[in-house]
Amino acid sequence: MSAIVFPSSRVLNCFVPILLSFVIGGGRAEALSADSPGIRMLEEIQTVITELAEQAKPSVVNLFPITSVGRLRDAPGERTPNASGSGSGLIVDSEGHIVTNNHVIGDATEIEVRFSDKTKLIAHVIGKDPDTDLAVLKVPTDRPLPSARFGDSSSVKVGQWVLAVGNPFGLDRTVTLGVVSGIGRENINLSRYENFIQTDASINPGNSGGPLFNLRGEVIGINTAIINFAQGIGFAIPSNMAKQVIEQLLAKGKVVRGWLGVGIQPLTAELAKKFGVAEGEGVLVNEVFEKDPAALAGIKPGDVIVRIDGNVVDSPNKLSRLIATLTPGATSKIEVVRDLKHLTMEVPLTERRDSAVIASIPQQEEKLGVRLGLELQDLTAALAERFKLREAKGVLIAKVEPNSLAQAEGLREGDLIKEVNRIEVSSVGEFTSAIARSRRGDTLLLRVLRENRAFYVVLKSSE
Repeated sequence: MSAIVFPSSRVLNCFVPILLSFVIGGGRAEALSADSPGIRMLEEIQTVITELAEQAKPSVVNLFPITSVGRLRDAPGERTPNASGSGSGLIVDSEGHIVTNNHVIGDATEIEVRFSDKTKLIAHVIGKDPDTDLAVLKVPTDRPLPSARFGDSSSVKVGQWVLAVGNPFGLDRTVTLGVVSGIGRENINLSRYENFIQTDASINPGNSGGPLFNLRGEVIGINTAIINFAQGIGFAIPSNMAKQVIEQLLAKGKVVRGWLGVGIQPLTAELAKKFGVAEGEGVLVNEVFEKDPAALAGIKPGDVIVRIDGNVVDSPNKLSRLIATLTPGATSKIEVVRDLKHLTMEVPLTERRDSAVIASIPQQEEKLGVRLGLELQDLTAALAERFKLREAKGVLIAKVEPNSLAQAEGLREGDLIKEVNRIEVSSVGEFTSAIARSRRGDTLLLRVLRENRAFYVVLKSSE
């Protein structure tokens, strides 16, 4: 069987006339007549959706990972990423390749696949990518399998209708209809690279790994998770991201991503003022790793990355995701703001060895007239060893006073202050001199190391 091709979809064109029909009809009897234009239009929409469901279901399979002792896992309960169990999958080509969530298969190497015609086959894992929570399986087959085709998730818009197909609670090939509730959702803490499509089409345990279709019968997402305590909030991995991962898993058995070599953090309002950009405009570089691409290209701590290859960067998650879509060896044009000037650098990327570091410091409201609340001392070899620092000099925080501004901003014992207002300090004396140059109420920009990871924090000085 060939890939699903949805022949026609007039639903969007007739949706507005339907509403107008009922509004103009004002609830009169003729609006409910079986021969009325409104009813006929509704039936046409209904036919479109039922035809889509019938054509979509054969490409959706039910997956049951097989344990090391050859037994199927139990029926699904509440599911979170990285917790394996039965779930759904999507046939992506006629040769028997299947995409699903990585958390559905867990550590299993064999998975029982149940098809819409009630046949069963054993699939083997081709490759997994925990960073996007995707995996590709392969079943041996002597016949072409019904497969789905992917659409362009970059064209997805909030409010458009979608169809989710899966196997919730073991109920084979359940179809639910809803709308796209949001796009570009991140910071959900479900995977490393997040750019989710949010939908209110019902997604329940067992739907994980199943497809999210648009009304043209194209897959625009792979359903991955729900918020257990909230009805009508589900998330799908965009099809464009899924396609890229699938291609690499089929070709290499793994996903290879670009590596920039920086530590990053979001820009708060105070940090944005210090670096001369608007709040949320770009991502702050707090660390540049020696001999990595960013360092070799001339990127420095304190630079604000605002664009990558013309794409606006407005969060650490987006920066990481954009870099991850590039292959090692690719040259990326990275625009930074440094000392109020825009610079564009060409950076040849290497292969990612780890994720970019995102420093997270609790954000608290700053209070004028409150002392910093720090006790400092010069760094010694013994102190560096104690606090796992590879530095030879700097200003060590020996104590943070309770209820102080420093504590409120997340500083703690063992942190090493390296800069004050972009000026390097290597001793308590230099720190004191830098503070003395600040007036009461001035903001202080500190660059701090914690276990060899850097971050910036803004404090208010006081007398």
